[in-house]
Amino acid sequence: MAITGTDVGVGAGSAEREPGQSAASCVITTDSETSRLARESSHVESIELRTYVFLDSLQPQLAAYMGTVSQGFLPIPGDACLWLEVSPGMAVHRVTDIALKASTVRLGQMIVERAFGSLALYHRDQSNVLHSGDVVLEAIGSSIEKRSRCEVSWTEIIRAITPDHAVLINRQNRRGSMIQAGMSMFILETEPAGYVLIAANEAEKASNITVVDVKAVGAFGRLTLAGREGDVEEAAAAAMRAVNLVNRNAQG
Repeated sequence: MAITGTDVGVGAGSAEREPGQSAASCVITTDSETSRLARESSHVESIELRTYVFLDSLQPQLAAYMGTVSQGFLPIPGDACLWLEVSPGMAVHRVTDIALKASTVRLGQMIVERAFGSLALYHRDQSNVLHSGDVVLEAIGSSIEKRSRCEVSWTEIIRAITPDHAVLINRQNRRGSMIQAGMSMFILETEPAGYVLIAANEAEKASNITVVDVKAVGAFGRLTLAGREGDVEEAAAAAMRAVNLVNRNAQG
């Protein structure tokens, strides 16, 4: 009986092959194996790409914040990072497997939610991260242009924050830096959640601000930055430019 994956044909040592004749070969699969492979392929191609965020160089505060919630390998400043969010949630295991086998990227986070699944990949070499991303996109039959648009649910700058307000924010957000009374605060809420990462990274590149909170999982992503009024305004502008760039490269 032919075994799945076995090369079948006229071998090099066969007496039946005439001089000059090439050795034809084919791969035989059983009927049950064929249906299984077709079913697996169908499942992979039904995965929806919600978020595809490439960060060329993680900024120090964002890298440190992501390290506080990382379940896997810790990121360090300067690493390239790829954040992917897919639907359904359990499909993130297949996407993770494809990404890790494509290159030497390290897995920092993998979150499986009811509806969505997210993962973070890190590497010092940008090309490794981008290659894993390309392989995933090809496997699921998608592209960066097919990712979901970034919907801004809320954005605002609050100036000269009061002491009571600052204390409660600090008690609620214990992974980032603290906000001080009198500082200005920029808040951003996005859907899908992962887009707050590129907003945070570009804001930190652009201005001298404090990263208070970055939540990139769940139904909505939330970003809180603080600092002097002028610095916060500059950071907010950079964050919104990043969001607009995502939407310019999206189809829907």
